[in-house]
Amino acid sequence: MTKIRLKRKYRKMLDILVLLFVLIFIGFAIFSIVNIINWKKDVADNDKIQENIEENITIIEPTEEIEKVKYSVDFKSLKETNKDAIAYIKVSGINIDYVVVKGKDNSYYLNHNFEKKWNSAGWIFADYHNKFDETDKNIIIFGHSMKNGSMFGTLKKILDKDWYENEENHEIVLVTEMGTYYYQVFSTYSIKPEDYYINTVFQNNDEFDEFVKKLKSRSVYDYKVDVSGEDKILTLSSCTAYGSKRVVLHAKLIKNDD
Repeated sequence: MTKIRLKRKYRKMLDILVLLFVLIFIGFAIFSIVNIINWKKDVADNDKIQENIEENITIIEPTEEIEKVKYSVDFKSLKETNKDAIAYIKVSGINIDYVVVKGKDNSYYLNHNFEKKWNSAGWIFADYHNKFDETDKNIIIFGHSMKNGSMFGTLKKILDKDWYENEENHEIVLVTEMGTYYYQVFSTYSIKPEDYYINTVFQNNDEFDEFVKKLKSRSVYDYKVDVSGEDKILTLSSCTAYGSKRVVLHAKLIKNDD
């Protein structure tokens, strides 16, 4: 009788464990499905917002009078939707073409979109320390690395030979209410999470000169661009898979059209 009772007891315990396993599996499956549905909705919402935003951006092709492609941005209209709209950025070769916002911190737009609605994809945003009054030595712009390639999901391509060896990809356009600014890429790399490259305050040009020298030394490619303490730069930053590393691009201001 004792052996029979023990067998029944163990069988009952096994049945309970199997049931718990099945319930956990079902719960995890439901959780994953809900997350996928919400993620797809967030992506679709941002795609729709992006379509509406594009109506406020006019591309002006080069002519005999205009040397470079220009982008006319209706900031007045954009600010009616979101007063945090601060710039527009265009990066060649990787389909980065977004209006940039700037919040009161560097957390809000990690999970809020251009319409200030909760969204796991967030939006492209500038470091809240930046002033965008032409005094910034280092303008920093962040974005999530989305799997579908939206936001800064394609920024990782700057580490590919096909991208960095194509000179047509080396110019970045940044438009603000003060004018249009052209930047020349001088460093691209990946690195573990850190605060060094997102520095916006420098005591003097010598300190900034040392700063950019270190940024150049990290690059996976020699862009042969001279950068000194008197220059101003643009920094783009995003995560790699699971946030284990950051993908970073630095570019030097070479021209501005007021």
